Amino acid sequence: MDPLHAPSTLELGALLTGLAGGLALFLFGMRRLVEALKAVAGGRMKRILSRLTTNRFSGLAAGLLVTSVIQSSSLTTVLVVGFITAGLMTSLQAVGVILGAGIGTTVTVQIIAFKVTHYGLILIAVGFFVELVARGERSKYCGAMLMGLGLIFFGMDLMSQATYPLRGYAPFIELMKGMQTVGWGVLWGAVFTGIIQSSAATIGLAIVLASQGFLNLEASIALVFGANIGTCVTALLAAIEKPRPAVRAAMVHILIKILGVLLWIAFVPQMAEFVRSISPAAVQLEGAARLSAELPRQIANAHTLFNLVNAAVFIWFVRPLDWLAGLLVPRGVGKEELRIKPEHLQKVFLEEPDLALDQVRLELNRLGLMALGMVRISYTPVLQGSTEDMSHLKQLDKDVDALHAQIISYLGQLSMKKLVPPQPKKIYLYIATANYIENIGDVVQTNLVGVGKNRLARGVEVSPATQAILEDLYVRVCEAGELTLKALLHSDPQEARRVRLLKREFKKRYFAAQDHLADRLVAEEEKRLSTFRIENDLIDSYVRIHALFRRIASVVEEVGHLD
Repeated sequence: MDPLHAPSTLELGALLTGLAGGLALFLFGMRRLVEALKAVAGGRMKRILSRLTTNRFSGLAAGLLVTSVIQSSSLTTVLVVGFITAGLMTSLQAVGVILGAGIGTTVTVQIIAFKVTHYGLILIAVGFFVELVARGERSKYCGAMLMGLGLIFFGMDLMSQATYPLRGYAPFIELMKGMQTVGWGVLWGAVFTGIIQSSAATIGLAIVLASQGFLNLEASIALVFGANIGTCVTALLAAIEKPRPAVRAAMVHILIKILGVLLWIAFVPQMAEFVRSISPAAVQLEGAARLSAELPRQIANAHTLFNLVNAAVFIWFVRPLDWLAGLLVPRGVGKEELRIKPEHLQKVFLEEPDLALDQVRLELNRLGLMALGMVRISYTPVLQGSTEDMSHLKQLDKDVDALHAQIISYLGQLSMKKLVPPQPKKIYLYIATANYIENIGDVVQTNLVGVGKNRLARGVEVSPATQAILEDLYVRVCEAGELTLKALLHSDPQEARRVRLLKREFKKRYFAAQDHLADRLVAEEEKRLSTFRIENDLIDSYVRIHALFRRIASVVEEVGHLD
C-alpha cells in the first residue's frame, strides 16, 4: 500500500472489523479463562482468601496467590467486598489483599507479552476437543482454560493484522502522536479499561500498537497507568448498595491505583529506561523489527514493576489508607438495614458461586432469626394476648414468606450458572433449609395463632401449673433455635450435632407435659375439655417447631461435611 494514500473505505471497514473482532475474541477468551479458573480453583482460593488475612503481609500474599490463580484482580476485589459484607473481613484487612491482587494480575500480561500468538489456533483446537470428549467436570474446565488462552492469543493476532495497514495512514499516525503525552495516555487507558472492564485487554492492545510502531515505551507505560485506574470500575460496581465498610474497601482500591500513578507519573522516562535495562534486547534486529521484538516484554515488565513497587511502598501505610478511605466515604453512603428485602443477595455474587452460597447462608440465618423471633414473641400472646396480637404474628409471617421467596429465586438464578461439585448439592440443601424455616413461620402463623384464637373464642384460661409446663417446652424450643442458627451462621457441624442431641431431653419434657395434661383431664373444672384441646395443640406446635430446627441442624451438618 502506498503510505502517502489513506486506506479505502473498504479497507477501513475490514480494518475496524478485524480490530473489533480481535478485541471481542480477546475479551471472550479472558472470560472463558477466568470462568474456568473460578470453577476449578475458585472455592479453594476463596477459602485461602478468607483465612490468610490475619495481617497486612499475609493479606498481600493471599491476594497475590488468589489473583495469580483466577487471573482477575477485579474478581478478587469483588470477593473482598463480599467478605466484608458478610462480616468475614474488615476494610483494614482488605488493603493488603488489594495490594497483592495488583501483583497477581500481572501474570496474564507477562504471558501475553511472549510472542506466542501463532499458537492461538492450536490452543483453541486442543481446548475445544478436550472440553468435548472429557467426562469429568474438571477436565472439561481444563479444556475451557486452554480454549480461553487460545482465544486471547488469536484475538491479539487479529488485532495485530488489522492495525498493520495503519502504518501508512497519516491521520492515525497523527492521533498516535497525540497519545505520546503521558496525561492523555493515562486518561485513554482509564476510560477504555472502565468501559471494557479488563486491564489485561487494554495492556494487550497497547502491546499490539507498540509492536506496530504506533506507541513508544513511554506512551505505553501511560496506558498501563490508566488501565490500572480503570480496573477500579468493577470494584465500585460490586460495592453498590453494600454496607459502608465494603464501599470503603472499594475506595481503598481506587486510592491505591491513583496514588500509585501519582507516585510514578513524574518518573516515566526513568521508569522506561530502567525497564529497557532489565528486559531482553534483540540486538540482532534493527528499526521497527527490533521495537516489535522488545516492546511487548518491556510493557509487561513495566506493568509488573508498577504493581510491585506500589505494593512495597503502600504496605507500610495500610492504616492511613483505610483512614483516608473512611474520610472519603460519607457516613450516609452504604446500604441501610432493610427489614424484608435481602441484605446479602446481590447479582454480582452470582458470577462466583462459592461466594454466592456464602451470601445465601447469611440470608438464611437472617430468615431464621425472623422465624425464631416469631416463636419468641408468640408464647404470651397465644396464652394471654388479644386479637390484635394475633394479627401482628400474621404480619410477621408475611415478612418471612417474602424473604423466603427471594432466597429461593436467588438460588434458582444461581443454579443456572456453571457449577462444580459440591455446589449443586449445597443449592439443594439450602433450598431445603429455606423451606424448613418458612414452615416454622407457618406453624406460628397457622397453628399457634389458631390456638390463641380458640382460647379467645371459647373464653378459657390455662392454669399456672400448666403454663409452667408449657413455658419449659417453649424455652427448650428457643434454645434449639438459637443453637441451630448459630451453627448455620458459622457453618459449624459440631454445633449442629449438639442440636440433634437435644432431642432426647426434649422428648422427656414432652412426655412429662402429656402426663400432666392427662392428669388435668379428670379435674373438675369448667370447660376442661376445651382447655385440654388448646393446651394439647400448643404442645404439638412446639414439637413440630423443635423438629424443624433439628432438620435444619442436620442440613448444616451435611453442608459442613461438603466443605
